[in-house]
Amino acid sequence: MKPAAPLPHIPDTSHARVLVVGDVMLDRYWFGDVSRISPEAPVPVVKVERSEERPGGAANVARNARALGARVSLLSVVGADEAGRALERLLGPSGIDCSLHVDPDLDTTVKLRVIGRQQQLLRVDFETWPNHEVLQGKLSEFEARIGGSDVVVLSDYGKGGLAHITSMIHIARQAGKPVLVDPKGDDYARYAGATMLTPNRSELRQVVGKWSDEADLHHRAQKLRETLLLDALLVTRSEEGMTLFRGDGDLHEPAAAREVYDVSGAGDTVIATMAVMLASGVSMNDAMRIANHAAGIVVGKLGTAVVDLDELRA
Repeated sequence: MKPAAPLPHIPDTSHARVLVVGDVMLDRYWFGDVSRISPEAPVPVVKVERSEERPGGAANVARNARALGARVSLLSVVGADEAGRALERLLGPSGIDCSLHVDPDLDTTVKLRVIGRQQQLLRVDFETWPNHEVLQGKLSEFEARIGGSDVVVLSDYGKGGLAHITSMIHIARQAGKPVLVDPKGDDYARYAGATMLTPNRSELRQVVGKWSDEADLHHRAQKLRETLLLDALLVTRSEEGMTLFRGDGDLHEPAAAREVYDVSGAGDTVIATMAVMLASGVSMNDAMRIANHAAGIVVGKLGTAVVDLDELRA
């Protein structure tokens, strides 16, 4: 077996400025023991022993970028509720410049995961959409903040926080800022003009259809990239690694050879790492290789987690 190529040099990231905009959420975890099946239905009974709360969605992207040493700003919308206050409390000591607009009619998105014996047994989602007035205010602040960033990340979880994403891409590109988008849904037309999209394998399949082999994937991915006027399309492919599609060809990086425990938030780590590396002057190809390495680390952690510089360099 050919030995893996050495990882590209990890630069000084302390001057990188990343603006993250998108759907934030609160990730809750209930951990417990499973010892029997319910007599009421064929489901396991979990005796909850402890719980945790972590910032999720765009907030997890921001946490990952901050863990990699960048100066990070986060712009999003939360509800005037307990979950929104919990997010503010959790993000308070993070070193992230947070601007969380409050919509009194919104329920902050919460993802509750029930974990038994280190396995996710159930996920329960609570969510509503923010109203137009709050989103419009966020667009105005986005325009004001764009000059103080090197790279913009738009983290779309399909919760309504990026209703004005087409305008945001236009504003950022007019200002000469690279825009990385984590997409959602089957209509990618609204992401046209971005620098890069980072769909996972199943998300891409929703948009371009099922491919038969690598040549077919290349054709479909490059056609999508050209149609949307993207500089690049980065497809994360789980155990197959990831592939970067650009105008000058494709670059594939195999997955790190480790057991996958939990892919929750792995896409957040990938796009955050790409953003920080690009903002630090790393080439797109090398940034992708570093991001693939970061993804290999984070899937070995339970739940939404981060990778820091020491782990990357180790």
